[in-house]
Formats: sequence, structure tokens, C-alpha cells
Amino acid sequence: MSQNTLTAVAAALRRNNMEAFCVDAAADVVPLLKTLITSGDTVAVGGSRSLEECEVLPLLRNGDYRFLDRYQPGLSAEQVRDIFVASLGADVYLCSANAVTERGEVYCVDGNGNRIAALCYGPRSVVLVVGCNKIVADLNEAQQRVKTLAAPKNTARLYCATPCASTGACFGADGEFCTDGCSTDARICCSYLTLGKQRTPGRIKVVLVAEPLGF
Repeated sequence: MSQNTLTAVAAALRRNNMEAFCVDAAADVVPLLKTLITSGDTVAVGGSRSLEECEVLPLLRNGDYRFLDRYQPGLSAEQVRDIFVASLGADVYLCSANAVTERGEVYCVDGNGNRIAALCYGPRSVVLVVGCNKIVADLNEAQQRVKTLAAPKNTARLYCATPCASTGACFGADGEFCTDGCSTDARICCSYLTLGKQRTPGRIKVVLVAEPLGF
């Protein structure tokens, strides 16, 4: 994807009261995050392959931050839930998105909804790290991207017993409704969020990376 496209998407995000940053590579993400997170901040993360690929977790574990680490060994399901709830009060919340449109809309689909909750309200600053592979023309393409690529890959990675984990695509991909697709308890397409123009300028920050990241 061309730098001109990233620059145009960044401009669209800014028109929607979101901050936007363009970097060339995954290796540029951590140095940028160090300027966006203050020493002593309470920091939390949503589940994200993109953050892993950019080596963000070592930064948070070894830096001068209070990291609400959802990945600590030995946590019970209830302890993880407690971290999700505490994350809503974080100074900084880091995650990725399923897609960003050329109009500067951020599109996310969750199973548990903890990421969507933090994106909507709570953390004072939300930083999304988004690879160029997630830039799409519009919300229709964003929905298709989730159903035919992101959701199947994530269900396979998380060992979810869903049809798309084995077939590679949602059988409701041609449908127009959120409820289309499987009805299994393992379904991860449960809650849908589109961020449009924001009321609080700069609370949402999007780091656009000129390399593919995550699903």
C-alpha cells in the first residue's frame, strides 16, 4: 500500500477528531508508543496479534508503567474478567482494529466485548496499532474482511469450535445482518462497533503501519 494512501486515511481520521500517526514498519511502533505513554501510567491491552508482532508487551512489562497484564500465567477466568473491568479505568488502552476505512472510520467486532467497551468509554487514551492490510474502502468491505479473513483466522488461532475455523470463511458472509453466520457458543462475532467522528478530540489515536500486521 502506498504512503499516499496511508496519509489520506490519516487525514480522514483527523477529520473525525482522532489522532493519526503513520510509520513505516512494525519496528517503529514501540518508539512511538514511548512518546504516547507517560511514566507511571496504568496501561491495559486488548487481545491483539498486531501488538504481539510489534513487541509491545515486553515494553509494557519492562517499562515504568502499571501494566494490567491479562496474560499473566495462572490467572483464572474470574481474574481475567477483573482485569478487563479494571482496564476501563486505565490511563492508556492499547489494541488494534479489524478494519479502518478510507473515510476514517474504525471498525471492530468482538466476542467478549471488552475491547469495544474500552474503545467506547473509560480509558483516557486509546491507541490502536493498525497494519496497512486492514485499510478498506468502506464499511461493507470492513464487514466482509471480518467474515472472510479476520474471524476465521482468529477462531483458528484461539481454537474456537466454529465452522469458520475449519472452512476459512463465515457461511453468513453474504448476509447483511450482524446475526448472520453460526450460532455456536464459541462464536466471536457478537458485538460490533464503528467509531465515527469523536466528541473528545484526540482520545482515539490510530497508528497506521505501512506493513501488514495481524488479521
